[in-house]
Amino acid sequence: MQTRTYNHVDYLWDDTKAASLENDEVALFLYRSNILGSDLRITNYGGGNTSCKTIEKDPLSNKEVEVMWVKGSGGDIGTLTRQGIAGLYTERLRNLKNVYRGLEHEDEMVGLFNHCLFDLDSKAPSIDTPLHGLLPFKHIDHLHPDALIAIAATKNSKKITREIWGDTMGWVPWQRPGFDLGLQLEKCLKENPGIRGIVLESHGLFTWGDSSYECYLNSLEVIEIASEYIEGHVKKNGKVFGGQKLESLPSGKRIEQAAKLAPILRGLCSSENNMIGHFTDEERVLEFINSNDLEKLAPLGTSCPDHFLRTKIKPLVLSLDKEESLDNFNATVQILQPQFEDYRNDYKEYYEGCKHSNSPAVRDPNPVVIIYPGVGMFTFAKNKQTARVASEFYINAINVMRGAEAISTYVALPRQEAFDIEYWLLEEAKLQRMPKEKPLSRKIAIITGAAGGIGKAIAEKLVAEGANVVMTDVNQEALKETTKSMGKDEAIQTICDVTNTTSIEKMFDLSCLNFGGVDVVIHSAGLAISKPLEETTMTDWQLLQDVLVKGQFLLAQFGSDIMKKQGLGGNMVNIASKNGLVAGPNNVGYGTAKAAQLHMTRLLAAELGADKIRVNTVNPDGVIVGSKIWEGEWAEGRAKAYGVSVDELPSHYAKRNLLNEIILPEDVANAVFSLVAILDKSTGNTINVDGGMANAFVR
Repeated sequence: MQTRTYNHVDYLWDDTKAASLENDEVALFLYRSNILGSDLRITNYGGGNTSCKTIEKDPLSNKEVEVMWVKGSGGDIGTLTRQGIAGLYTERLRNLKNVYRGLEHEDEMVGLFNHCLFDLDSKAPSIDTPLHGLLPFKHIDHLHPDALIAIAATKNSKKITREIWGDTMGWVPWQRPGFDLGLQLEKCLKENPGIRGIVLESHGLFTWGDSSYECYLNSLEVIEIASEYIEGHVKKNGKVFGGQKLESLPSGKRIEQAAKLAPILRGLCSSENNMIGHFTDEERVLEFINSNDLEKLAPLGTSCPDHFLRTKIKPLVLSLDKEESLDNFNATVQILQPQFEDYRNDYKEYYEGCKHSNSPAVRDPNPVVIIYPGVGMFTFAKNKQTARVASEFYINAINVMRGAEAISTYVALPRQEAFDIEYWLLEEAKLQRMPKEKPLSRKIAIITGAAGGIGKAIAEKLVAEGANVVMTDVNQEALKETTKSMGKDEAIQTICDVTNTTSIEKMFDLSCLNFGGVDVVIHSAGLAISKPLEETTMTDWQLLQDVLVKGQFLLAQFGSDIMKKQGLGGNMVNIASKNGLVAGPNNVGYGTAKAAQLHMTRLLAAELGADKIRVNTVNPDGVIVGSKIWEGEWAEGRAKAYGVSVDELPSHYAKRNLLNEIILPEDVANAVFSLVAILDKSTGNTINVDGGMANAFVR
């Protein structure tokens, strides 16, 4: 039962839900973990860890033994499941004290954790495992709350901890996570019996309880007390970060500037590896980046290791006026290029000055966090999720700096300590174990006509192969249905009328704001009108020309502009038709528009090749299953032209190709994937996906 009101954390414990789990301590521990992890003020994605200890029957001795269940390596408490935890014999883990050889041999202990496993299906135990195992409590939370790290990252952290909690909280000086830190926690508890938790300098918080609920309440209450202490000082001081230095642009203007700048920043950040971007201009960010203390605090970097690992040693603060015209690409690059070079050189100096004889090779020296005063904050990483999480972590770091400066003076990790974490051999080993990236990882694709049929199949294929996708159509409801099965970091959807310049411009701006730019443009939006010459109206003719030809032209114009600013090359694939090559009856409007698409592709390939932008065509034929084109008058017109019924059309088309195959939307999607991901030296080409139609052979 809740005992107090919380203003700075969310109380999410559901008594009914918890009661349904009361006979399963591990399930209750997972429930506690998930609700703690859902509040980013308590801990961010992948940050912190939780545990519980239960009594189990040893399968070898048949005796009852204590087993500790703890979040495994690389997990996230907000989404933690049984597959993400490790189960270890507590006694065996504690017996590792007998073989521990000191700080210089810290890393060898991680391999020994595997000898302590009770559950053979365990996730790999993390470096924090002994921090839980060497404490005697049944339930333990190790969290990274903004308020606690703010206290932990002040120059007089120990004094402030005592001022807030008296002798009810312990305090341990900064030390890199590992077995020895577990020993320090054990020592702290022994010297301070009866404490409710421990503050880890520059790192985070340990709290505990006899039950999952008691542990949960203890964590919330400690965080709430810290938050109230900080807010009291903020109100007393009357201002944060030294007060405001400049005003933000109005919201609409911020978005406009960010959309223009994002592809330029993405190109500069991708000097070694293509990056995916994220942008935010939320209030907490603007308060920091527009402040007098930005220049003092930003270079210091973050304190908590979890923050640091995801945001790099420090952000790049752009020396760029918030109202700078970004329409002149060359002038903007001339301003920004030296700033990026300075950042890369500084990062390399940091590496050279801190490296050890066995350190891994220097990593990508480009910034992860980029601050544009008056506008907002960009983050760039290998995929959208990592870029978004980096943004969330830096916002946590902003909260920490805000709190620390309100109560004392903020202190970041020393550069050598930061380096030793960033280039920790155990972290390097974790990176090496990560799955191989998918073929379209680090690519951003825009797909028109994505609400059904061919466009939907293309979107699903590209997402499955690792791309970030902007799905567009004129059918909002169908788009929503299509994106239901896709994650928010994989695909976004927006209405776009490809005949309207403003609509297309907004679509590209959305791609730049959400992902940083665009690499692939697929024009799949289409319609079909089958009528004899005398029945074809000017309205029919213009509609076909606008959607198929004008739409392709506008997409190429806007898309190539962004691709050129990025300097990363690009791909355009236009979905045309066999009818662009083959003359047939009752098809003058549609066939002419498709022929124009085909030749425009060749013209664009010739023009854009110097910028490494490849332009190709896929020509489907007879894609009836799942295709919106075959609804209504088009199907009736084609049936009439071939002297068959509408119901006979699928079999008619299947029988007339050389392979006698039914052509599916997925077949077209595979052709698009081949052009984008495999045939990387092909441009100006046409791939027929028609089962073999001799009269449509290109040569």
